[in-house]
Amino acid sequence: MSAADATATVRRSGREAELLQLPSWCGTAAASLAVCVGWAVTTWIALHLRADVTLHTVALFVHLASLVLGFGAVLAIDYYGALWLTGRKTLREVLDFTAPLHIPVWAGLGGLLFSGAFLHPDLSSPLTCVKLGLVLLLSLNGVQASALHHRLAAVDGGPVSRRLMIRGAVTASVSQAAWWGAVAIGFLNSQH
Repeated sequence: MSAADATATVRRSGREAELLQLPSWCGTAAASLAVCVGWAVTTWIALHLRADVTLHTVALFVHLASLVLGFGAVLAIDYYGALWLTGRKTLREVLDFTAPLHIPVWAGLGGLLFSGAFLHPDLSSPLTCVKLGLVLLLSLNGVQASALHHRLAAVDGGPVSRRLMIRGAVTASVSQAAWWGAVAIGFLNSQH
């Protein structure tokens, strides 16, 4: 075996090892647990703390700004995913563009969750409970989307399996349904 063949074999073995390790199930489970704990803490805060008018106003501004930041980044990610599916962008272009957008998605989602605790949500309302469920769903879906991003990056120019394509479509669909559902419920709740 030549040195070039040995190097190619090592690269291929390293890539296959990365593919088997990604996503790290321990990391994904830990991130999912952290999401659930954060969601539970902010729900507890909403049940036990009443914000004064000033804090409520600040929380409302943070809530709206976080919505723009987080949902805007999600829309950009999903749009680039659609460009890839229609053949207008390569997978590498999409992954390179969307990788930095995970930070604003999580910052926006965290801001929405934390600020929402100070907006006096009516937790006796079925709509509010559905919204909280949607927020938890989209947060857990975000953990899964990060793991999917790593899986797709590990493909490294090779063909993307049908399973990963379906996983990507389901991830984007759940994301859009949960975000739009939470926005619609937030709007309806603001009318009361």
